[in-house]
Amino acid sequence: MSTPTLFGREPALYIAAIAAILGIAVTLGIDGLSATQAAAIVAVLNAAAAVWTAMLVRPIAPAAFTGLVSAAAALLAAYGLDVSQETVGAINGAVLAVLALLTRGQVSPARNVDPAVLGKRD
Repeated sequence: MSTPTLFGREPALYIAAIAAILGIAVTLGIDGLSATQAAAIVAVLNAAAAVWTAMLVRPIAPAAFTGLVSAAAALLAAYGLDVSQETVGAINGAVLAVLALLTRGQVSPARNVDPAVLGKRD
């Protein structure tokens, strides 16, 4: 499988460019943008890129999606919105349930698996 691209470039390049632009905006003292907010925006962009990559590979990695929810909660907190841990946990639970619903048709139980092999990893 080739490296995922966005408009012919790797998503990391776009994220780096956006992070640089946000860094300049913070140093110039652009009203309404703190270093914490800029960092949170970049964290959400990184998490979104991870989700996009996870959607392109199989099996889907649920941790990428729950990471995006956590990064989004950090972004909201950086802008002053109080998001409780309970709310983040509930949203993560819903995300996992939806992922299970979507991926269930793509998995099946293994046949004739030796129980001694189950505990071993390559």
